[in-house]
Amino acid sequence: QVHLVESGGGLVQTGGSLRLSCAVSGVALSRYAVGWFRQAPGKERECVAAFARGGSITYYLDSVKGRFTISRDNAKNTFDLQMNSLKPEDTAVYYCAADYRFFDAEIPTTTNEYDYWGQGTQVTVSL
Repeated sequence: QVHLVESGGGLVQTGGSLRLSCAVSGVALSRYAVGWFRQAPGKERECVAAFARGGSITYYLDSVKGRFTISRDNAKNTFDLQMNSLKPEDTAVYYCAADYRFFDAEIPTTTNEYDYWGQGTQVTVSL
């Protein structure tokens, strides 16, 4: 059974940094595409970054390009989201997600494309 657990959320001032981590158990992460999503109150869940199963192919939401970096460590079965230069509009619950139903170069970026999800971690950016 696939199990994802996020850590690293919290409260930070504008311009600060946070690093989110997702620990995956029950499967070999190397076989999975992974992603980070966020959901702010009253808004839909959106993909902020994703990493294809193979190689180093990544996706970033336009509003986080240059500030967020997704990485993965298949040996440790973990993947991270480094968030720098945080803004109040980055405030949301952040979720990690994984799925295996894709070719190496494919990057799923919608909620419907992921079957496995973490429980979510709150990120709050104050003024």
